[in-house]
Formats: sequence, structure tokens, C-alpha cells
Amino acid sequence: MGNLAIVTIIIIAANVIISYKGFEDYGFFDKYKFNVGAIKRGEQFRLFSSGFLHVNTQHLLFNMITLYFFANNVIAYVGSLKFIIIYIVSLVAGGLLSLYFHKDEYHYSAVGASGAVTGILYAAILLNPDMSLFFFFIPVPIPGYVFGIGYLLYSIYGMKKRIGNIGHDAHFGGAIGGYVTTLVFVPYLFQINLTMVVVLALPIILLFVMKKLGKI
Repeated sequence: MGNLAIVTIIIIAANVIISYKGFEDYGFFDKYKFNVGAIKRGEQFRLFSSGFLHVNTQHLLFNMITLYFFANNVIAYVGSLKFIIIYIVSLVAGGLLSLYFHKDEYHYSAVGASGAVTGILYAAILLNPDMSLFFFFIPVPIPGYVFGIGYLLYSIYGMKKRIGNIGHDAHFGGAIGGYVTTLVFVPYLFQINLTMVVVLALPIILLFVMKKLGKI
């Protein structure tokens, strides 16, 4: 992976510091978490602040390790400033999609950098779809685009079935944010790899078709 870029170190440090503040101070955690009712009352800052809070150390570690593995891949293509923009857009997009799907659930709450991190993951896959991903429980490498599509399809399933205490919609929204922002910053992808741009868009299209049909 090489040395971490300073921007990645800053993001990880911010997540660690703010998350641990939330672990120790429930009032702080409650004030800045994602909550539908509070956001509808005008506290839109929660769409951003909730992305730096985590439920526990395991939740924090999982997100930061994932960010560690994919951040440099994106920075190598777009640079640090655009990386930050992709991260923030993905974070907010994850919150907005959660708000869209849970708009009538005023007590719905969530925290975590998962939307932002998924956006970086999907951006990395879009920029380098042939990257190989390895998982300890699968003995062969998985092409990045296969994992990306499979992950979003699983997220759709998780949203439909309400699987686990997981913000599948935030993950999906983050992926949309990462996908769109990366294409804005790297438009030549339409010329050099249009097929992959279209293929990676298919789960996104499927989600909104299912929503329109009332299937999710």
C-alpha cells in the first residue's frame, strides 16, 4: 500500500478522536448522530457529523481498515483535494439516501463512516476495475468490479429484508456519491472504459427501479 497520504491520516485521526469522544459522552453522541426527526427539524449538520461517530471500536476499526486499503488507490488518480471531495460527497450522499428511505421513521438513527468509505471503495473500483481483492474465506482473488456489483446487490437485499443492524442504504448512497463524483473528476473514463462505467451503474439503476415499483 505504501505510505499513507497525509489526508488519509487526518481523516482516520478525526474519526478516531470524534468516535472516542462519542464512546465516552453519550450527550455528544446523541447530539451529532444521524436522526431523521432531528434532521427534519433543521439539524442538517447531522448528515455530516454522524459520519465521524461509531457504535464501538470494532465498527470504527472495520471502516478505517477499509479506508486504509483503498484510499491510496483513489488519491493516485485524482489527488488529495479531489479525494477529500469524493469522501465528503459520499458521506453526505449516504445520509441523504438513508433519509430518503427512512423519511417517515422519525426515530431512525445511525452513525458511521461506512457511506464515505463505501464511496471511496466504489471510486477505487471504477478507476481500477481489474484490481484483485482477497478475502481470507475465499481462496481465489475476486475482480474489483465483481465485488463492487455484488456488494451493492447485497445492499439492496439487505435494505429489502432489513438484515442486521446495518445501514445498507447509507452504504449504497455512499457508493452512488463515489461513483458520480469520480466520473465528474475523471470524465475520460467514459471514453476508455464505457462498458465498465455502465456495468457499475446497473445496481444503482436497479435500486431506483425497484423503489419506483414499490419492491423495496
